Amino acid sequence: MSLQFFPDGRFRHFLSLEDVPATALENLLQSAQDLRADAMGGTALRHHLQGKAVCNLFFENSTRTRSSFLLAAQRLGADVFTFDASTSSGKKGETEIDTLKNLEAMGVNAFVIRHWENGAVEKLAEAANPGTSVINAGDGRHQHPTQGLLDMLSIRQVKGNDFSKLKILIAGDIKHSRVARSDLNALRILNAGEIRVCGPASLLPTDGTIDGCSCFEDFDQAIKD
Repeated sequence: MSLQFFPDGRFRHFLSLEDVPATALENLLQSAQDLRADAMGGTALRHHLQGKAVCNLFFENSTRTRSSFLLAAQRLGADVFTFDASTSSGKKGETEIDTLKNLEAMGVNAFVIRHWENGAVEKLAEAANPGTSVINAGDGRHQHPTQGLLDMLSIRQVKGNDFSKLKILIAGDIKHSRVARSDLNALRILNAGEIRVCGPASLLPTDGTIDGCSCFEDFDQAIKD
């Protein structure tokens, strides 16, 4: 069992979409759909995280992701704050793990972490206490699993739950996009009928990320049918 899961299969952390079972991914999407009606305001969801402390621990600049997590945690009832690495004791030599440990000692239960380095969020999750949860809000070019979930939810709301009937195209700089990688992971797990990628050869990864995809350089051909 990976670092993401407890032995009984429940999520401990949410670091990547690479090894999430189809049932677990579908349950996350259904939970998001069920919460959506009350997610944009009001107090109906405040009991979910009441008494929990959540820290947005951002080592990379962000506006939309940080604000989204801040509002989501507040609407679920958590005590939430944002840690600005640019003004932290890291400037005085404190390591990122030291920062995590100091905040854990203050009673933080969960960390939403964005980092510029591939794999950095997983390293922090490995160092976390057993009762602490870590959510990856984007690490380097590696993964952005919550954005991947959001993209799948958007498709699901418009096209329905059966991804096997769909042809889906991801276009652009896929080689350097953590969102594209997470989307591709999720689309495979959800058994998408056909996954297409389009971009210049120099912007398509050669590390297995697009294995099994139909590849195009011409966008007009890529969107046909």
